[in-house]
Amino acid sequence: MKSLFISGMAGSGKTAIALGLALKLQEQGKNIGYFKPLSSAKGPGSRTDEDILLFKQVLSLTQKEELLAPVKTGPYYLSVGARRDPAELTKKIQSAFEEIAAAADVVIIDGYLSPYSAAGKGLDSIRLAKMFNSAMIYVARVDDDHSLDKMISYNEYFKLAGVNLLGSIFNNVERTLLDKTRGIYAPILEEFNHTLLGIIPKKPEIAAPTVREYFEALGGELLTGEIGMDGLVEDVLVGSMTIESALGYLRRAPNKAVITGGDRSDMAVTALETSTSVLILTGGLYPDVGVLARAIEKKVPVILVHYDTFTTIERLHEVTRRIHPGDEQGIEIAKSNINDHCRWQSILDYINS
Repeated sequence: MKSLFISGMAGSGKTAIALGLALKLQEQGKNIGYFKPLSSAKGPGSRTDEDILLFKQVLSLTQKEELLAPVKTGPYYLSVGARRDPAELTKKIQSAFEEIAAAADVVIIDGYLSPYSAAGKGLDSIRLAKMFNSAMIYVARVDDDHSLDKMISYNEYFKLAGVNLLGSIFNNVERTLLDKTRGIYAPILEEFNHTLLGIIPKKPEIAAPTVREYFEALGGELLTGEIGMDGLVEDVLVGSMTIESALGYLRRAPNKAVITGGDRSDMAVTALETSTSVLILTGGLYPDVGVLARAIEKKVPVILVHYDTFTTIERLHEVTRRIHPGDEQGIEIAKSNINDHCRWQSILDYINS
């Protein structure tokens, strides 16, 4: 039995990589197990991890969620439970992994929010990968040159820590950065003796969050009902300028979220005349009735939040696109990304070795 630990920062798309790899390896005749040692606990009423539901359905897994995702944690995990002694949690995770591994040729391990998350309890990606004797695949999103710097640093860190690093994947690469990633970033990474397993172009169908995912992250009030909630959000613009200055930006950005104050009816109406997926109104200020009427006519959702623009933008950083169990297009894209843009044969060779 071999296991692959998929690690990366939040928003890198590591779950989509894990899903695509699982499907590709299953196609190659491997019996695939799935394991998510740490999952998010967003609140006392939040018990179901959507990634678990996705993998259970797609891979026809019969294990219970409690086995597939044995430990729930969150950003304030040190406020509860055994603060200094992680032995009980480690034992629970190890036991669950062994049970899943016993019935699989390959176990795909889905990493938590970041490689360093839960280090305070000795459950960060490095310690977990070593615990499972896993080969690690590091997934990174490309924003600028610092994305390469971060990948090199993490690669060095993993190797110094004794992790078996199989390679890295640049994921969700914007079209404008593809040539630079292939022609500059990839050769530099290999000059540092780090293996690049793939460069995956960004596809809005799998990378862009939906309006519903924005609403779940922001909360607030939905002023237009359920219209347009499954629309994709490919860009975010803050409407704090004059209409004359904003108009060019609004016209150039398709399928966008526009953040503005509820008292900026002029900005809201102007945004609605361009390709806008959602209006997010800040400060708890209800808009003019004409804005809501036009939004309903255009089938554009309007979300009212009771905090300021800066806080709203900070919360939006938490939003990531999730593939849901019924998302057949997203599932197929996850698989084709591995098939078309990754060196999956190298991964298969490692598994067969």
